[in-house]
Amino acid sequence: MTLPRLVVAAPATGQGKTTVSIGLMAALSRAGHVVSGHKVGPDYIDPGYHALACGRPGRNLDPHLVGEQRILPLLLHGAAGADVAVIEGVMGLYDGRVGGHGFASTAHVAAITRSPVILVVDISRSSRSIGAVVHGMGTFDDSIEIAGVILNKAGSPRHAAEVASSISLPVLGTIGRNDSFGVPSRHLGLVPAAERDEAAHTLDQLVLQISEVVDLDRVLQIAATAPDLDAVPWDPTAEVFAPASGRRPVVAMAGGRAFTFRYAETEELLRAAGCDVVPFDPLSDSALPQGTSGIYLGGGFPEVHAAALTDNAPLRADLRAAVDAGVPTVAECAGLLYLVDTLDGHPMVGAIDATAAMSSRLTLRYPTVVATSDSLLCRSGEQVNGHEFHRTKTEPVSGDAPAWTVDGQDVGFTSPTLHASYLHTHWAGHPRMAQRFANAVHSAVPHSAAGARRVERGAEAPAAVTDPLRHHGDVEAVDGLVDLAVNVFPGPPPTWLSTTLRESLERIGSYPDARTASAAAAALHGRAPDEALATAGAAEAFSLVAHLRPWRRAVVVHPQFTEPHAALQQAGHRVTEVICRPETAFVLDPAAVPDDADLVMVGNPTNPTGVLHPRETIRSLLRPSRLVVVDEAFMDTVPGEAESLAAHALPGLLVLRSLTKHWGIPGVRAGYLLGEPATVALLRQGQVPWSVSTSAAAAILACTAPAAKSDAEERTQRLVDWRQHLEDALRRLGVEHVPSSTSYVLARVGVGVHTRLREAGIAVRRADTFPGLGPEWVRIAARPRPQTDLMVAALSHALG
Repeated sequence: MTLPRLVVAAPATGQGKTTVSIGLMAALSRAGHVVSGHKVGPDYIDPGYHALACGRPGRNLDPHLVGEQRILPLLLHGAAGADVAVIEGVMGLYDGRVGGHGFASTAHVAAITRSPVILVVDISRSSRSIGAVVHGMGTFDDSIEIAGVILNKAGSPRHAAEVASSISLPVLGTIGRNDSFGVPSRHLGLVPAAERDEAAHTLDQLVLQISEVVDLDRVLQIAATAPDLDAVPWDPTAEVFAPASGRRPVVAMAGGRAFTFRYAETEELLRAAGCDVVPFDPLSDSALPQGTSGIYLGGGFPEVHAAALTDNAPLRADLRAAVDAGVPTVAECAGLLYLVDTLDGHPMVGAIDATAAMSSRLTLRYPTVVATSDSLLCRSGEQVNGHEFHRTKTEPVSGDAPAWTVDGQDVGFTSPTLHASYLHTHWAGHPRMAQRFANAVHSAVPHSAAGARRVERGAEAPAAVTDPLRHHGDVEAVDGLVDLAVNVFPGPPPTWLSTTLRESLERIGSYPDARTASAAAAALHGRAPDEALATAGAAEAFSLVAHLRPWRRAVVVHPQFTEPHAALQQAGHRVTEVICRPETAFVLDPAAVPDDADLVMVGNPTNPTGVLHPRETIRSLLRPSRLVVVDEAFMDTVPGEAESLAAHALPGLLVLRSLTKHWGIPGVRAGYLLGEPATVALLRQGQVPWSVSTSAAAAILACTAPAAKSDAEERTQRLVDWRQHLEDALRRLGVEHVPSSTSYVLARVGVGVHTRLREAGIAVRRADTFPGLGPEWVRIAARPRPQTDLMVAALSHALG
């Protein structure tokens, strides 16, 4: 088979081969080539960046893990349909398994795949001596062809020229010193791409750099010199078979920021064995996927996300129930840490009677282990090659039935349905493990999360609401329930926002100053600085408006968020309600607003209906001596913020914005308002001094900065996808609902269904506390598909 290909190597680790490899993959992809990214060795992190650069899964080529005979088939499988394969090396070119005489080294894989090598050399501390290094690397092993060199970290053109003159091989490019193109590291190496919100932006910069200084045409010419390969691509369907169970059982596979490590072939083997692999995020999903019959918890960094994993108590409880019920479960390294009782003192799942903690000692080994007994994955005495890479330790180190023996020590934990240890394995090298797990999954009873969620507390209907205007969805989302009641974006804030909030605590010794935040909010919408005012969320803005004037006739358009109504009442105003009716799809008729109203408050998009009023409808409400207040708290969930008036400086218009929902920081209370300078000045005079905290001001600055735009758009698109999935499901059930433009859906499910959903472990927002709605309505938050599917199953049962 013909496959243009090359290996990117270096004389030693730390020379820049990862950065150059990723840059080459991305630059060639952006130039229109289909690129396949591969990594020598067991590393999971680099392939994540390869996937980002190439737009297809990154693949590993490790003779220790899969055997020499599978390297070519796996390369051809992973590169199917590609124009060129770029293989990133590991450590130094000739560095392999200790004591193995170069086995599993970059040179070993280059020889197996008959691939030309491009050598990346850090020249920051040498000049002509680099020539000797390159000469030695090229002549050390006659089976290795070094076809070109890329010089990294050149101090100057003169320095680069001096180095180039000492090298007899083609110099394909010279990269100057630029630390901004590196990938950040921490206790176990590079930070995974899935944990770096700025990874795509960094990649854009890297592409520009590589494209300018590296001869990409020459790189492709070198790749094209690779000879044809006499091998058949690896095929997962030839390795495993699907048991005749008559169904495709669900394997729940952990993903998200805390669980980024797994080989692509693992999922492919499970699918070939007749399973449906459904990802779930232990940081944000509150339940396992519906019908889970098997669980795969791969590697990652749970120690970094321990607090957030602890906070997701509903999923921990559901996972514990599934493991205890005998759902077949495989846990590798991070998965092991997640299943123990505590990790660095943070409560975890508690399915394994052990604790884990960070250690000063790094465990890094490439062992061949022996199965100590028959288990979910192995038979007693079988040998398995794997790798360990962690800086934590567990106490005890193994259970009554350990998983493996390694170096004379029993390690890991097993039961008939559980296999957990620190060892990472590549199932392409041991397909019998995938087959045995799949067989167990096919035989398992599907886990019913909804049935398991009859919690001891909180499942009963909430107490009677004594003050409907002050009722909030938080009251309904108690521990143990799947939360579709609170319309805050699920999961943690972006890393950059979390970092901003933590850093803001270093300045809490001084009184806060929100003027810069106000100016940033104004600039975001093209407004003058005196047209914006930072507030402690929308709540403070409602109160400021309520106390702005002695309103003669204050109108609140309902159904909508009840806090503006409550704020007006608290300020001593009588409120006139204008009710939008379901018969007209809750669309606002401007003629329904009394002419003598001097204050009109309306939500857009409206909570809880999800209706997005046209901009012209809102504008038609404007009158001399009238203030129209538009609560755009959910406008950032609307793609392109269609119908927003935030950028429109109109007499008598005041727009309120909140950052807490979209960015998942309701505890920070951060927002702002936009209006005419005179109105904003009066509202500022009525604001209690220092009401906007240092952290809230920092959040406003961060979330209104240009750098936040891509993350905001990505979150919006995810919400759109989740909402569409929810609406499609409601449509299939025949449930009446209001077509929504935002992050929730108002549905008429019938009286009593709200309570029956709670009994099934599902929290949705009761809607009878909103003026104009009754107990037959509920508001359902848009959530990831597994949570939505769980709710839909419970709703189907509740509807009878």
